[in-house]
Amino acid sequence: MIGFMALSISEVAKQMGLRPSAIRYYEQIGILPPAHRVSGQRRYDVTVLHRLALVQRARQTGFTLGEIKELFFGFRPGTPPSIRWQKLRKRKIVELDGLLQHIQSMRALVVEQGKCRCTAREECGKKMYEKQCVKQLY
Repeated sequence: MIGFMALSISEVAKQMGLRPSAIRYYEQIGILPPAHRVSGQRRYDVTVLHRLALVQRARQTGFTLGEIKELFFGFRPGTPPSIRWQKLRKRKIVELDGLLQHIQSMRALVVEQGKCRCTAREECGKKMYEKQCVKQLY
């Protein structure tokens, strides 16, 4: 194989800042192709580092493993990476905007929480239960 550099799983893990178990898992679920074996040990081509760089970027930006599999395999062969990212990005931005709204609502509740004039936890809980505390999540 042209350009084949036999990297062990520990070498790949070290270079990518991953545990070997993560690499085995990515292989098991199909995100990484099966490794070549030499005397029973996994050996990887340098291109596995490139694929793992894509996986790590996708994970850093909130993509699930299912979405990452879709990035690799959910398009017709020959679909450019930019088109793949654009399609997945649209959905992810909608999801992230929803999370941002939720976090902002939570923050507003935290800010308001200490403003009550309750003298005991039970009183505070009772007012929340009876919805006398105006702020609610959402």
